[in-house]
Amino acid sequence: MADRTLDTSGLRCPMPLLKTKLELNGMAPGEKLEVIATDAGSARDIPAFLELSRHRLVNSSETDGQYWFVIECGG
Repeated sequence: MADRTLDTSGLRCPMPLLKTKLELNGMAPGEKLEVIATDAGSARDIPAFLELSRHRLVNSSETDGQYWFVIECGG
């Protein structure tokens, strides 16, 4: 279960990633963020960013062109 949800549906690259970064900057360590995106680039961009950050990808999935990510905010 996520503490916050960010719906970036309809936004094109790089906006889903930028909005995800901004949202995570305002969160406390351990909180979880659910991100919903429709831009296919998000499936690549968000996990790549998380590998280089202090945040952790908890779960991701794709259904009918909609991408879901659950991210745990790092400390």
